[in-house]
Amino acid sequence: MACSAHLVSQSLYSSHRASPGGPRNLRSQGRPPARASPSARPGSRVSGCRGVSLRVAASFEQGRRQVEVSYDPQARFNQIADQIDKDAGMTRLNLFSPCKINVFLRITGKRPDGFHDLASLFHVISLGDTIKFSLSPSKSRDRLSTNVPGVPVDESNLIIKALNLYRQKTGTNNFFWIHLDKKVPTGAGLGGGSSNAATALWAANQFAGCIASEKDLQEWSGEIGSDIPFFFSRGAAYCTGRGEIVQDIPNPLPENLPMVLIKPPEACSTAEVYKRFRLEQTSQADPMTLLEEITQNGISQDVCVNDLEPPAFEVLPSLKRLKKRIIAAGRDDYSAVFMSGSGSTIVGIGSPDPPAFVYDDEDYKDVFVSEACLLTRDENEWYREPISANATSGKEDTGFDQRLDMVGKNTTV
Repeated sequence: MACSAHLVSQSLYSSHRASPGGPRNLRSQGRPPARASPSARPGSRVSGCRGVSLRVAASFEQGRRQVEVSYDPQARFNQIADQIDKDAGMTRLNLFSPCKINVFLRITGKRPDGFHDLASLFHVISLGDTIKFSLSPSKSRDRLSTNVPGVPVDESNLIIKALNLYRQKTGTNNFFWIHLDKKVPTGAGLGGGSSNAATALWAANQFAGCIASEKDLQEWSGEIGSDIPFFFSRGAAYCTGRGEIVQDIPNPLPENLPMVLIKPPEACSTAEVYKRFRLEQTSQADPMTLLEEITQNGISQDVCVNDLEPPAFEVLPSLKRLKKRIIAAGRDDYSAVFMSGSGSTIVGIGSPDPPAFVYDDEDYKDVFVSEACLLTRDENEWYREPISANATSGKEDTGFDQRLDMVGKNTTV
């Protein structure tokens, strides 16, 4: 079942505190496990009493052993917190929602349903959003907020679509307050919205007690987006069909492989890119040959084929110039430079640093820049944000950390 062992109940109880000094986590991070000992030793802790520690002094007075009984309030508090969490169940949850790159992307044909068949090596990377979920008292609607203007918060958002889909498939009636802390740029070819939808399905399943399997979530997700099923892989997969046929590829590349993402302010409309796409102008490289070359010899410029680059460069000619400048300026730094998805992000593999012109040239003052690395997950666990994850842009939201959102700023996982 798709139940994550590391996701614990996120109930917050303001009436229970270890000290009067303000809200704290219910469990102390340094909490030692209880240990039983057949015989008391000087300085040892005896686990026979709840919330009470017995310490046997090392000194003796007039032949009598001195035994000091001390009350341990933190241990007792932890026990109470455990019971509250067990009784109340999960009410809040924070999840990382990482994006992806297409190491190569071949478009192999036009389908009768109007979509295109593709063959691509997808890989999750360390850049991502954070999504906060909180159970809502409402039994009729979800409420979504975000830190980025222009991101829809109505039924058109894939998060809301995913939650509606989960309720439809399972018959559950949980509704949520959701806050999306967005770091992945939109219109970037990084699958940020698809990742958000997959994360919402995972979250809804956690709140429902993991009644659906990972396979169920993966299959259902294809009904609302072609890229969403990929995120239920382990992080690296060879995807075909519309993208919904997902074959896990274990560790095709080293996870510490450095890269930089550079995206101009302009977005690429996927619909516009496909309007200009011409099947006869695509690469003739065999996708399986590309996959074999990458898994055996790593990434090189020759294997990072993207059939959507020519039409994307027609939609956004400045993107073609950006790619050429990165290649020219970083010839010794990057083993490959390519566009991800339908654009407009250019990926440089081999270094986390952008070329100097990105900072020096006035034309690129508003580009989005982020270092990244590859990311995977374990079975029955969701993706975790690396500590070193870092993203910058021309205009950063510096006030977000000071704002309280509807689902509670202090929620932690």
